[in-house]
Amino acid sequence: MRHNEILKQYFGYESFREGQEELVTSILSGRDTLGVMPTGAGKSVCYQVPALMTEGIAIVISPLISLMQDQVGALVQSGIRAAYINSSLTQNQLYAVIRNAEAGVYKIIYVAPERLDSEIFLNLARRIKISMITVDEAHCISQWGQDFRPSYLNIPKFAAELPERPVITAFTATATERVREDIIRLLELRDPFTLVTGFDRKNLYFEVRRPSDKAADLKRLITAYDKEGRSGIIYCSTRKTVEEVCERLARGGFPATRYHAGLSEEERRANQEDFIYDRKRIMVATNAFGMGIDKSNVTFVIHYNMPKDVESYYQEAGRAGRDGSPSDCILLYSGRDVVTGEFLINKSFEESELPPEIAEETRRRDLKRLRDMTFYCTCGDCLRGYILRYFGEKAPMECGCCSVCCSDSEEVDITVEAQKILSCIYRAGQRYGVKTICDILRGSESEKLSRSGLDRISTYGIMADTSEKRIRHIEERLENMGYVIRTEGEYPVLKLDNSALEVLRGNVTLKARIPEDAVKKKKETLVYERDPKLMDILKKLRQKKASIQSVPAYFIFTDASLADMCEKRPVTPEEFLNISGVGGAKLERYGADFIKAIKDYCEGNPTAAPTVSKASVNRMKTPVEREKAFAELEKGIGDFSPSEENVHITALISSIITAAGVNVSAANLRTVVYEWLISEGYLQICSDGDDGTRKGITPRSAEIGIFEEEVTASSGKKYTHVLYSTQAQRFIADNLGNIGRMAAHL
Repeated sequence: MRHNEILKQYFGYESFREGQEELVTSILSGRDTLGVMPTGAGKSVCYQVPALMTEGIAIVISPLISLMQDQVGALVQSGIRAAYINSSLTQNQLYAVIRNAEAGVYKIIYVAPERLDSEIFLNLARRIKISMITVDEAHCISQWGQDFRPSYLNIPKFAAELPERPVITAFTATATERVREDIIRLLELRDPFTLVTGFDRKNLYFEVRRPSDKAADLKRLITAYDKEGRSGIIYCSTRKTVEEVCERLARGGFPATRYHAGLSEEERRANQEDFIYDRKRIMVATNAFGMGIDKSNVTFVIHYNMPKDVESYYQEAGRAGRDGSPSDCILLYSGRDVVTGEFLINKSFEESELPPEIAEETRRRDLKRLRDMTFYCTCGDCLRGYILRYFGEKAPMECGCCSVCCSDSEEVDITVEAQKILSCIYRAGQRYGVKTICDILRGSESEKLSRSGLDRISTYGIMADTSEKRIRHIEERLENMGYVIRTEGEYPVLKLDNSALEVLRGNVTLKARIPEDAVKKKKETLVYERDPKLMDILKKLRQKKASIQSVPAYFIFTDASLADMCEKRPVTPEEFLNISGVGGAKLERYGADFIKAIKDYCEGNPTAAPTVSKASVNRMKTPVEREKAFAELEKGIGDFSPSEENVHITALISSIITAAGVNVSAANLRTVVYEWLISEGYLQICSDGDDGTRKGITPRSAEIGIFEEEVTASSGKKYTHVLYSTQAQRFIADNLGNIGRMAAHL
């Protein structure tokens, strides 16, 4: 069975997402592999599919019990035999797993890294055939990562003690280039295939707020979300803040619970289950919560305090919208968050057992990352763009889906105001913080200024008509631009960089957005449309099934799958299999009941019809609709830039859709492109040797740069893949009009 057939049968997806197929192919060829993919991009599929296709058992090393339980539970629902080994098992349960593993019952076993030193587990690993070792959350092996775990350093030793070294794969959501280098070196990966997919999550809306009263602003946000029945996470920097925020929400009647390391293990587990099973829709937590929580219906993540670094923020914020639904990532920023962050960093290294020189280097690194996070909160530029550039990606000037791009504030000339601020910092002797500088510029009559003689310098009162908030915003822009340096410590002072002289001399023009008090508008991100009544019926049916089995509702079907049912209204098993996330096992278990619910609804609502969103290929019934979709694709394709590497059709289709900015089904667009290439003689249908068929090249394929590549899996099985060169990618993009005209007559 081919990998795309495994994907459909067990996971219910017609096609791989960006990067998945390339990673799967690499693993099947027997090559060590490193995949860096954002939260929600489908990392687990990349190693689960090869695990099902190769002989033996895949060992997945995972850092958290909750992560293992979620993954194994989801696999079992999809008809895949899996287990986990960690401290939550009793002795009898552990021996039962070991007996089943030796009997070949499982294809995948999740194990905590601490268990690799266990003689019981090591003896098991030596007796069974291990097809692959997968390291999940691989950034945990690097001291430069945000979640360093010393137990991860034992992984190479474990692999070396096996009778035969299997393929080693590693996956993570957030890793800078330095962390990626650490992962490869410390895991001893051999000539690994490395793929970093785009970090951009288009369904996420990013916003930074600077409320004068965080508690009141949070209440306004949660009130709106609660009315819609939305589920979300509120992150706080300290246990004390978690307790305070959770108590206020509970007093206000909101369904909130809490999670932090100060609670007993029993309470943490109970509170986490309340959240996972939707008994409490709001989780207030420190960063101890969330890694590996695959709750697909989280539609907002609010940071009550600024996190310590961009990596942590993006990983935590990325827990929203895992099923592709529009979701909000909102950060409530205060200057006190920076002071708290510095305190926590310095305190952690006062108690560190690292050698002094390493501890100091690590402390400075963490303070630098804290400054980078501060710049995100104060940059005044596209927030999505800032994140993408931080991780080394190209980014648009405006994304249209963050609080900066969606605000009414415009870029203005701040040169003169900047000169006044820089001059004041200089004339005050570069010995004061931002509050004192603001007081000088605004002409405060405070005793402190008078006693220090600061009311007699030339910049005193020169911005008397400017609000302190605006002065602070401009000063922050100057920090972001590198003209001002803020020193470390409890009482930081402002100093000038040498480059500030160019501004003071008038050789540089400075422009920046100065944020308004509130965001004026927000772009709606329509990922899918739904029928609210039918959606409610299907959610209640899902909850009933979940309650019977005592599993989270999203284990049955995600919200995205239910939304797809609302749009396509499947009334036969064949149609139900076309729903995203529905494979053979879920069709067999749940298909009849959900099909009946949909049939009953349609019979009771004969005038209701599936909604058709703009140019969506998977719902285009008429030639006119199909032609319109391709016209929009052709119109927007001007931004398409073919890859310099040879790519699979999945990656090509994804690039075309992204460049055109049109909402179409990747699976159906790929089908239409295939049909056109076959009709033009550039591809043909061939036998794959397993009583199945595949797409193959023809004598004309070379004319446009399509060729085949044969890869050999670790099992010895050979696979043939069709690849598209830069020439072929451009050729297909240039012929979208012709492809569309053919599609109109299908």
